[in-house]
Amino acid sequence: MTATTREDTPVAIEGDGVELRMADLGGDMTAAFVRFPRGTDMGPALKGLPGDLCQCPHWGYLFKGRLRMRTGDGDRIYEAGQAFYWEPGHAPEALEDCEYLDFSPTKEFDEVIAHVKAQMG
Repeated sequence: MTATTREDTPVAIEGDGVELRMADLGGDMTAAFVRFPRGTDMGPALKGLPGDLCQCPHWGYLFKGRLRMRTGDGDRIYEAGQAFYWEPGHAPEALEDCEYLDFSPTKEFDEVIAHVKAQMG
């Protein structure tokens, strides 16, 4: 069995107030601790993926803030205190400063993160 804390999890992406920490938990799942400042829109970093949207599913919990999730079926709003499932085909935008923890299939998540890093230069 594996466990981690936010502080012990390595930073994968950082800049402009965005912080993404990722840890492989085994079992082909990755935990991600995410901070988005208000106004963060991940849409531009997802351009080039199918539908210009993240194609990885995520299960998690929003600790702080409000987040708009753009999908092919329209926008959905998530608020602090909610557990969530984000199916493939989404792009987040922070309506307030946000902090959340999600769990994702490692292979799919690594592919999205590699794309995002390439887009960020």
